[in-house]
Parts: sequence; C-alpha cells; structure tokens
Amino acid sequence: MISCYLEKSNGAIGGPQYRNEVKVKLQRRARRNGRSMEEEVREILRDAAKNEGSWRKGLGTEIAELFRGIGLGPGEEIPELRGFTLEPPDFEE
Repeated sequence: MISCYLEKSNGAIGGPQYRNEVKVKLQRRARRNGRSMEEEVREILRDAAKNEGSWRKGLGTEIAELFRGIGLGPGEEIPELRGFTLEPPDFEE
C-alpha cells in the first residue's frame, strides 16, 4: 500500500528521484528494525501522532533541571578574585 503511493504518487513535493530516495531510506530503516516497509511507516506515523501536541521544554529549562541542586546554596555567593593582574595575550610570538 505505502510502496504503491511512493512509486505512483505525483504530488507537488519532489519528483520521482525524491520518492525513490525516500523509499530506499524507508526500506533500510524497516530492515534495520525487522519490519516490513509498510509497518515501519505505520510506526513512524504512530510516533508522530503520539507526540502531537505534547509540550516540549526548552533547552535552558532542561539544563537548569539537570544541574538543580548542584552548586551554590541559597544566599551563597561566588567570592571575588582580588589581587590578580590580568595581562592581554601576546599574539606576536
């Protein structure tokens, strides 16, 4: 069923070469997962539908959650470094 669509479709997205590339990639993926190509497409669609509408956290939120509880405690501050002289690098060497 799916292979018929990939072979005979004349949709607006891509031409025959595009459809053949998609078909080959689907076949490889299906073979890797031990499924028929049609079952692989169904699994891809199931996953897409399952995740539809689910809210994803942003990268910053995920990083903050990962490191929560590590580091400074409430009211704790990072001490300033005093007495160190910074010199610009010499790139002429």
